[in-house]
Amino acid sequence: MGLAIAFIFCLIFARLFYVQIVWGKELTYKATDQWNREIPIIAGRGLITDRNGAVLAGNKTTYSVFLRPNAVKNAEYTATVLSGLFDLNPQTVLEKISGGKVSEITLARQVSKESVEKLVSYDLPGVYYSRDNTRQYTYNDALCQVLGFTSNDGSGLSGIEKYYNTILSGKNGEISYSTDIVGIETENSAVIYSAAKDGDEIRLTVDIDIQLAAEEAARKVYASSGAKSVSCVVLNPQNFDILSMVNYPSYDLNNVPRDDAEKLNALSRNSIVCDIYEPGSTFKVVTAAANIEEYLQGNGKAFSNKYVFNSSRTRTVDGTKIKCWSAHTNGNHSNQTLAEALNNSCNPCFTDIALSLGTDTFYKYLNSFGFGNVTGLDYGGEALGMLLPQSVVRDCDLARIGFGQTVAVTGLQLACAAAAAVNGGNYYTPHLLKSVVLSNGKTEEVAPVLKYKPVSEEASALLATMLEGVVTEGSGKKAYIEGYRVGGKTGTAQKYEDGHIASGKYVSSFVGFFPADRPQYLALIIVDEPQGTYYGSAVAAPVAKDIFEDIIKIKNIQPYV
Repeated sequence: MGLAIAFIFCLIFARLFYVQIVWGKELTYKATDQWNREIPIIAGRGLITDRNGAVLAGNKTTYSVFLRPNAVKNAEYTATVLSGLFDLNPQTVLEKISGGKVSEITLARQVSKESVEKLVSYDLPGVYYSRDNTRQYTYNDALCQVLGFTSNDGSGLSGIEKYYNTILSGKNGEISYSTDIVGIETENSAVIYSAAKDGDEIRLTVDIDIQLAAEEAARKVYASSGAKSVSCVVLNPQNFDILSMVNYPSYDLNNVPRDDAEKLNALSRNSIVCDIYEPGSTFKVVTAAANIEEYLQGNGKAFSNKYVFNSSRTRTVDGTKIKCWSAHTNGNHSNQTLAEALNNSCNPCFTDIALSLGTDTFYKYLNSFGFGNVTGLDYGGEALGMLLPQSVVRDCDLARIGFGQTVAVTGLQLACAAAAAVNGGNYYTPHLLKSVVLSNGKTEEVAPVLKYKPVSEEASALLATMLEGVVTEGSGKKAYIEGYRVGGKTGTAQKYEDGHIASGKYVSSFVGFFPADRPQYLALIIVDEPQGTYYGSAVAAPVAKDIFEDIIKIKNIQPYV
């Protein structure tokens, strides 16, 4: 009996210790909370600005209205007033007041200052309000897929708003005061004020002037070509700052179609980052870069710049016939060098390069140019692309990869690879965040991160010169700008559906850069399913010209002398 009594005593003592010491703080908080009420003070969401400080996403002051049913003195009158002020159903409001199931109800959000001023004039017991913020986007639909949008309570749901939500959100404060058991404020109540801490500013690498120019160019080709969609990315090849990113059609960030989930998902998708496609001839930039680098390193299997490829318009690999586009036309075809093969976008020449380099060597370059992996952009949902495992690649597969088939990439992957091929051979991690401006005024800059070194500076310079020839003499002539050194490569790829070529469906593209001797701007344009004329040289190259001409005006870039 003594042991039993001692055991029971120990249990009681342990329980008391747990309640008083371990659980004590939480119970004290709960007890205090029953006799206190809090009105939230919503932190201001951090601004999102472009690289020059132009506000892309800001806030406008709105208010939230709260109802504490236990503190309401005249339920019917209160319901009538509230329903009239905030366009609510009077019966629904009355039921909330009379329900008695919850201590506090959020009655309305994002209401105007004028409505709150009217509310104050009624002096309704049990009704409170607090200031909050509603996101305001300066340029409506511009950059909409990149910026993303927030929920009704101000949390980021997509894009930059979601990715950097922790930085942008800040920390809410509150006003606390004591009440009686039913929630009515007591006389001489002590009011405790806890200030909110506003979120920090996110400064992007985007240049809004270049963004607006790219958006206008995308809208123009979308309308003229009857395309399904148009995507574009402009970046600085010297550090991979994203200067512009466009997906069209778009939507108004100040009027998000939240009631149509399917439409919202389609319009808010950043396809140049999250979707993959077969690039076609723009991929020849990578194949050419690999060949030039291998030749400079003394690889006897690579072709010199003076080597003349076989004039045949076709190649047969593993029983698969590969044709030059000119085989379907009356175009001339003769023996040609690598530079001429780029000008003419001849598939068989790049088949020869891929097969000659071999799977091991060619895949080394595909990996170092970032294919089959994410670029590392600070944005959610980036796609990996699709690259066949090296172990299963057949000669016919390797041959097609050489000219941009049997491989799928994101637009961003291809733009970054092209930039690394012509900028001196440096592959950086692309980024949208330029800096964070803290609430104390200090700025934390984001430094470029060198990720790969796929080719040498010499190889890169030789390739850039060849690609300049594509614009001055070859298929990219419609991107030519008098007085400026523009380089680039066109692409036209057939689309596949259910494993088969989709008749009449193409992806037209162009990747271009300037100035060719030291690229400062690179643009990739993708036009999905243009109607009528579908060649990248005719559809996409002029878009790059429009964007580059606008950049020249915006930045006051003088002609090449």
